[in-house]
Amino acid sequence: MIGIVIVSHSQKVAEGIKEIAEEMNNGSILIKAAGGVEENDGRIGTSTFKIREAIEEVSFKEIVLIFVDMGSAAMNAEMAVDMLDLKIKEKVRMVDAPLVEGVIAATIQATITDNLENIIITAMESRNLQKFDGCI
Repeated sequence: MIGIVIVSHSQKVAEGIKEIAEEMNNGSILIKAAGGVEENDGRIGTSTFKIREAIEEVSFKEIVLIFVDMGSAAMNAEMAVDMLDLKIKEKVRMVDAPLVEGVIAATIQATITDNLENIIITAMESRNLQKFDGCI
């Protein structure tokens, strides 16, 4: 049903989140990492073209959810979407959620339900997960 694109300034971070999410995946979700710059040389940054390519690779799914880490990742993801064919562009949803928790929550929820709104809300609500009781 869904494709997920993980956009991070770090290729390693994007791939690491993908690796964790794949452990939760029942095979129905296609997850692509689009971290770092185009050259894949370990430099920090984001690439509009790399993001667009990742979106296109999952675009045969009904919906494509994009998760970003911060700042220019969001800007470059928006530019990548603008470069897409209209048919693909209509499938894309940018999800305002924490990157790690949001991707994991969306992946797990998508294995339970096909309700897109429920999947997105669950991802967005992941920002409220409490890890500790105050500061330790």
